[in-house]
Amino acid sequence: MGDTTLTIVMVVVLAALIFFMFRNSRKRQKEASETRSKMVPGVDVMTNFGLYGKLLSINEDDNIAEIETSPGNIIKVHRQVLARVVEPKVDEPAETEQPAVAELNEDHAIASNEPEFGERVDDAVNKPGSKKSDD
Repeated sequence: MGDTTLTIVMVVVLAALIFFMFRNSRKRQKEASETRSKMVPGVDVMTNFGLYGKLLSINEDDNIAEIETSPGNIIKVHRQVLARVVEPKVDEPAETEQPAVAELNEDHAIASNEPEFGERVDDAVNKPGSKKSDD
């Protein structure tokens, strides 16, 4: 009885592994077909090795893609190195809610005769007992 239970468990585990392998394979194929459908001349693309450019043409027969990396610079790469289509970034507007700012309460404010940071002060005015000379 122990051997049959072990065999059944092994078959179930093997079936689960095969099921998940096929499911992942179909998912990858779907993603690849979506990427291929987006690869049309005129879109910005990124290659597997991190090169960005504008896709000019794809030759399906020779598996060659032409990418313009900068104006006038065209490179030819294998079609399979085209990793993804670069979507333009859309800046989302910031939330309209402003963060809370502490307001200064006049009743509890500490009066200071000291100058604020960066404020220019005449040296003669700050020194007690000094006289300003206008020679």
